[in-house]
Amino acid sequence: MQTYDFDKIIDRTGSDDIKHADLLRDYGRTDLLPMWIADMEWETPPFIIDALRKRLDHPLLGYTKTPRDYTRTIAQWIYDRHQWHVNPDHITYIPGIVKGIGYVINCFLKPGDKVIVQPPIYHPFYLTPQHNGYEVVWNPLTPVTDDEGHIVTYEMDFDNLAQVCDPHCRLLILANPHNPVGITWSKPTLQRLAHFAVEHNLIVVSDEIHCDMALFSTRHLPFASVSPEAEQCSITFSAPTKTFNMAGVVSSWTVVPDPTLRKKFFGWMQASELNEDPMFASIAAVAALKHGEPWREQMVHYLEGNITYLIDYCRQHIPLIRPVPPQASYLVWLDCRDLRMTHEQLIDFFVNHAHLALSDGEQFGKREGHGFMRMNVGCPRSMLHQALLQLQNAVDELGK
Repeated sequence: MQTYDFDKIIDRTGSDDIKHADLLRDYGRTDLLPMWIADMEWETPPFIIDALRKRLDHPLLGYTKTPRDYTRTIAQWIYDRHQWHVNPDHITYIPGIVKGIGYVINCFLKPGDKVIVQPPIYHPFYLTPQHNGYEVVWNPLTPVTDDEGHIVTYEMDFDNLAQVCDPHCRLLILANPHNPVGITWSKPTLQRLAHFAVEHNLIVVSDEIHCDMALFSTRHLPFASVSPEAEQCSITFSAPTKTFNMAGVVSSWTVVPDPTLRKKFFGWMQASELNEDPMFASIAAVAALKHGEPWREQMVHYLEGNITYLIDYCRQHIPLIRPVPPQASYLVWLDCRDLRMTHEQLIDFFVNHAHLALSDGEQFGKREGHGFMRMNVGCPRSMLHQALLQLQNAVDELGK
């Protein structure tokens, strides 16, 4: 089996990557170590590059059909990883998960309908409904703390959900695994959510793009797989792009088990050819899913080492910053509240003192994200060490 090098430093100069190109616009300076947007600093696996290159060996890039084994390959991957039997006919391409959320909103909602989100949460979950003219209903997650009062995870607040969900609520958007905290939701939680959704006539859109990066022996459970009620109310989105670091090749898909939801949603997309996959999307996806398991296993193992390193380093050298241990993905929710800074001071501290570009916690929920930052640790360990050293030096300067 081939061994992959996750310590290798990749120079992204000339690639127009957003992570570097937007530093000046978003952070006001370019001399920052970027650990914000959700792509990784590792090479896209060679078997994906080789598949794309092989197609480019043909000199004509005309109209092409979706590969015959596209949906079958996705269904097999889902079963092998997550033991969920998916009918390939229940799968279709979508041009990005945020776009898919917008499609669901425009397909199923009518004026006056509302969308439920559970902050802290990935900001397009609330921005997309708002920008489409729909009211967002907030059901904040409940922090779970250890004996010392430190947050270790979050839980869904079903009591509050029952209070805020009124007859106009039509859609609930779920991050499974959760972004930014990295929670792999338990089966009882997902079953309870499905029961609630069916009782209240809610569609649950489950964003499962981080599902193949479950960590430390935790397991991802696809929402639609946990009960017949979940099948009845769910639209699942996923993609290989996070796992295999190919976000620039948009290759997302949706799974809709319920025939009524599927007929309406697939028909709505087909009417405008929104589910027609570009040539390279399906080529890259099939290559990733057919050949990617060894790479994925090695990547997850390295990522676990990065997260352990981060947690240990903060405990020993930066105790004022407490990472919430993720159960999935390379995104880590940092509790910086012990620094006792205002939101503006915290942003200034990370940008102008630690020289780091992280994701602002308040974009995941103004109240729920206050005092937090999200760090992307999908990178060589030397880069993570440099980031932590810069952060440690900046914190140490505060006490002088």
